[in-house]
Amino acid sequence: MPEISLFTAFLVGLSGGVHCVGMCGGIVAAMSFQAGRRQPFGFHLAYNAGRVASYAAAGVLAGLVGSAAFLSERLLPVQHGLYVLAQVMLVLLGLYLAGLSRAVLVLERAGAALWTRLQPFLGRLLPVRTLPQALAAGALWGWLPCGLVYSVLVSALATGSAVEGGALMLAFGLGTLPNLLAMGWAAERLKGLAQDRRVKLAAGLVVAGFGAWGLLRWLGALG
Repeated sequence: MPEISLFTAFLVGLSGGVHCVGMCGGIVAAMSFQAGRRQPFGFHLAYNAGRVASYAAAGVLAGLVGSAAFLSERLLPVQHGLYVLAQVMLVLLGLYLAGLSRAVLVLERAGAALWTRLQPFLGRLLPVRTLPQALAAGALWGWLPCGLVYSVLVSALATGSAVEGGALMLAFGLGTLPNLLAMGWAAERLKGLAQDRRVKLAAGLVVAGFGAWGLLRWLGALG
């Protein structure tokens, strides 16, 4: 069965700019200004490289777990269940991006316990003075509870492949880069564009449409 495309995953990351800034704004601020001065741009690249790498690693793990459902024809109902769940999550995610529903944010509670354990390690890395430190801090940042991340992880699980799951989360992570990496004038322009209700509605409905189309194809296959 088809999963969501890499383009869709990238679009989800790009469209979720307002949520990303809201969720990660405090961390970005803490990393951007340390010891009373702005961090070099190379450090920002390292932070985000570590974060996106964590997303990809999570996608690989999800794909590995999902692959168990594709090892035997006896688990065909599980395969169908994972596929349908991925499409439903895509619809809910699209509705959230369009500003029509916040149901998907319930998933953020699931990762709160893990983040509570990891957050102290992030604090110990500050202030960041070297690129390896910045990369490590970014890798920890990637495990911050996020409904958008978890929604795409469900699709990574449904791929039934470590490679495809990792690629899906990598595409999503790259989509989040413009909003979290851009600075100055470009950042303000991107923020304004991301907050435009028409842009949010259009992008969200496109993402939800992919999920609805996937469900229709599944129903057609059953028919």
